Amino acid sequence: MASISKLPSPATTLKSSPLLSKPPLVAAVSLGFPARFSPSSSRLSLRSSSPLAASLIVRCSQNGGNGSHVKRTTLHDLYEKEGQSPWYDNLCRPVTDLIPLIESGVRGVTSNPAIFQKAISTSNAYNDQFRELVQGGKDIVSAYWELVVKDIQDACRLFEPIYDETDGGDGYVSVEVSPLLADDTQGTVDAAKWLHKVVDRPNVYIKIPATAACVPSIKDVISLGISVNVTLIFSLSRYEAVIDAYLDGLEASGLDDLSRVTSVASFFVSRVDTLVDKMLEKIGTPEALDLRGKAANAQAALAFQLYQKKFSGPRWEALVKKGAKKQRLLWASTSVKNPAYPDTLYVAPLVGPDTVSTMPDQALLAFIDHGTVGRTIDANVSEAEGIYSALEKLGIDWGFVGSQLELEGVDSFKKAFDSLLDSLQEKANSLKLVSL
Repeated sequence: MASISKLPSPATTLKSSPLLSKPPLVAAVSLGFPARFSPSSSRLSLRSSSPLAASLIVRCSQNGGNGSHVKRTTLHDLYEKEGQSPWYDNLCRPVTDLIPLIESGVRGVTSNPAIFQKAISTSNAYNDQFRELVQGGKDIVSAYWELVVKDIQDACRLFEPIYDETDGGDGYVSVEVSPLLADDTQGTVDAAKWLHKVVDRPNVYIKIPATAACVPSIKDVISLGISVNVTLIFSLSRYEAVIDAYLDGLEASGLDDLSRVTSVASFFVSRVDTLVDKMLEKIGTPEALDLRGKAANAQAALAFQLYQKKFSGPRWEALVKKGAKKQRLLWASTSVKNPAYPDTLYVAPLVGPDTVSTMPDQALLAFIDHGTVGRTIDANVSEAEGIYSALEKLGIDWGFVGSQLELEGVDSFKKAFDSLLDSLQEKANSLKLVSL
């Protein structure tokens, strides 16, 4: 396996930016909504997983990486037969550990502040670069971004062949703006421009949260020709606003060729069930309890219907003539939070064309090991509509669900970001690299 040292060094020298300162298998013919689960329900396990699945676990900071060659998997079928791109929701050093995953069919990578918090704070792989940065006079925040940008650049290099082969359709690596900017429209635009410039890779996605303040940011950033991964989408109403921001941005760009401006809309799944299940258990009726584990996939199926509607008609066709590409739906938060649920619950029922499923280790290995490939996302739209309406009749306020999950998501990323900066400061202090 190639070593990370053989990858091109970052082409752009980072400069401190005040903008970023610390201010059972689901059948292919069904949507796969579980009838009812109990804690004693049998859950599919990876204990008997194939050697292939076991070999794909990324082991951060191991010298030399995994190094094993892998064969064709269900991920290849997912893309080639159904048009869904499997991405990996994790990133750490050495990024060459991604090579077996790419060989197994992974076509992109997503990251977020929580992922980098875990990668950097629990690994020694960043120590040498961090020491050099701080000894060179970098403050903690600037050093953090240099660590992140190097990982993103190196990962982009690994996925560039896929990006080139698909003419910019796939092979992206996502990096998120500071979560401290979630309520700052212009600050988010400035941060996105800065990140886009310093990463300086054609296949980077700048992640922007779908908060009310940042929806206008999405339009502005797209209009500048910067490709965007819109994250933390939890409701249909906010998703529609995100699509409109993308369309508005394309129309405002003034570009004659829109083919290189792309986007994905990250629609979160499992977290919806986590919250709604608690609300249903509080209601406690048999009808309410029967709907546990069904809210997330039902709303996702309706999001796909909205996607098809919005990316059709005269307005969209006018943009297509200028080379515009659809803003693909990306299923995020695909790991199962409730151990009573099947471990492919948020992957197998959401298979559909022109979509992305980004999976952390648990979901990825489960789907490779025993996932089935078949179009499921619109297999039973009426069932999804019925579940969505039934939940409303029980008093589940979808607007509240979306708002609450957005607040929790933003808060989680802020805490991870602050925690990482604190741990970096402690590391610097312990190495006596900086004085307080």
